Amino acid sequence: MSDQEAKYFDLLTTGLGYINRVREVTPEEGNPFTSVTLAALRGSADNAQYTHFECRVAGKQAKAVIRELQAAVLGDHKVLVGFTLSDLYPEAFTYKKGEKAGQTGISLKTRLLRIGWAKVDGEPLEIEQEAA
Repeated sequence: MSDQEAKYFDLLTTGLGYINRVREVTPEEGNPFTSVTLAALRGSADNAQYTHFECRVAGKQAKAVIRELQAAVLGDHKVLVGFTLSDLYPEAFTYKKGEKAGQTGISLKTRLLRIGWAKVDGEPLEIEQEAA
């Protein structure tokens, strides 16, 4: 490896969770992108908890799968996926309305790289995987 090559440190997170809120984001600066909210499951299966991630859909395979799943998500179907996320970071924000108006909250931002498998209302969906 030469000294001129870019070097990266990847922080990867894997798990399973529900896809919510598929949307196109058009920032004031930069290019438009697809974003999803992912409700990841954690803890005991008897009493599972959720951690919510705001994901920029970044991986080529993830983009194709999200396009395929978008109608199901918008149709209020339960879409459960096995996922790989990268580059997690927190971002502070201020609640604008509701009981928490004026309070500071934290949003977990990340990039959705890959979806290993998906189920729509419990039915498996065949996912095409990228060649290694």
